[in-house]
Amino acid sequence: MNISLLASYIVLGITLAAPIGPVNSARLDKGIKNGFWHAWIVGTGSMIADGIFMVLIYFGLVNFLDIPIIQIFLWLFGGFVLIYSGVESIIGANKFSFDQDRKKDSLLRCFFTGFIMSITSPLSILFWLGIYGSVLAKTATTYGTSHLLIYSSMIFLGLAIWDLLVAALTTGLRRYLNFKSIIVISILSGVSLIGFGVYFGYQGVIALFS
Repeated sequence: MNISLLASYIVLGITLAAPIGPVNSARLDKGIKNGFWHAWIVGTGSMIADGIFMVLIYFGLVNFLDIPIIQIFLWLFGGFVLIYSGVESIIGANKFSFDQDRKKDSLLRCFFTGFIMSITSPLSILFWLGIYGSVLAKTATTYGTSHLLIYSSMIFLGLAIWDLLVAALTTGLRRYLNFKSIIVISILSGVSLIGFGVYFGYQGVIALFS
């Protein structure tokens, strides 16, 4: 068992989760509005979707993703989910209150936000196929197949560490933000989600009519 390789895969998991994308935008928005657990549960939903992709790739069950109709569905449905979430974030921006008794988003809803955003994202699928697939191939070639599952779990551990870091960050930021700054963050988050959604939808329409 190569300890340095295990550590490098944890770092790989963190770097895979770190780029600003739909899930991180939603995670920041939910966390700043509602607190640590809501940000964490959005990331948990996304992690479970990532875990499903990893399992599919690990067992070689990804050939069905090459079916054109499946790809078109993922582009269009993923675009719809992101645009809907973005519009909801913008509309609800000025309805936020610092009142501790206000009605917060449910944890279950936050979980499904992260899960659906990831599981329907063609970019996530291509990302995991490209990155994780190549990592598996290289590891198997260099170190054999006996510890592939352990090395893969280190990537997942990296994802979990990033989820905790972002949730903690949003909790810390929340203490220093006023009402106007939270509105701005919610609007920017919504615009980001809509932008990703429009891109997904555009790709789906092109694939549909090509």
